[in-house]
Amino acid sequence: MKFVFTLIPALALLASCATPPPPVAAIDYDKATAAMMAASFQSRGIATLDRLTQDQTNIECSKDTEPKAAVTEAIEKANLATIKPPADGKYLGDFKAGEVVAQSGRGNTWTDSATAANGGNCYNCHQISKTELSYGSLGPSLYNYGKLRGNSQAIVDYTWGKLNNAKAYNACSGMPRFGHAKILTEKQIKDVMALLLDPASPVNQ
Repeated sequence: MKFVFTLIPALALLASCATPPPPVAAIDYDKATAAMMAASFQSRGIATLDRLTQDQTNIECSKDTEPKAAVTEAIEKANLATIKPPADGKYLGDFKAGEVVAQSGRGNTWTDSATAANGGNCYNCHQISKTELSYGSLGPSLYNYGKLRGNSQAIVDYTWGKLNNAKAYNACSGMPRFGHAKILTEKQIKDVMALLLDPASPVNQ
């Protein structure tokens, strides 16, 4: 009898373990994440909360599934439409100034002045000049960029577009949209263009 009394609680315990837990209310993770971000950040200096507002491109590229081909095409088309040629028609500036932009990662933080020049932080992802030994490899090497590609109008237009809004060519590119987001000025982008394409630039030696 002792065996029977011991067995009954054991069987009851096993039965309770096999019972599925009660359903949990579905969580909208997108809304939950947005709420967490809004609660975690505050507006300070030039770093305001509008940075948390995503445009449609970032919304689509933030989803946990890769955008379908039609969505990707629409993203690239919309971003391509934002790219404008330089106001004076000149694409290349000063490659020496372009190297300064490429080296600098400063700018756009709450401690920076709204009038301070931002950097491009290009070396964080790319090899550019052969003399710079510290560079990232997230993006392709840009050393000899112009020497390998030439400076046809097609290459000039593509490079200008890529620097202004990389998502025009790769919908969910991780490259900053330097011109579109007003991270760099038109002059700064011209200077980086010269760094990449000017035959006299050390990049192309």
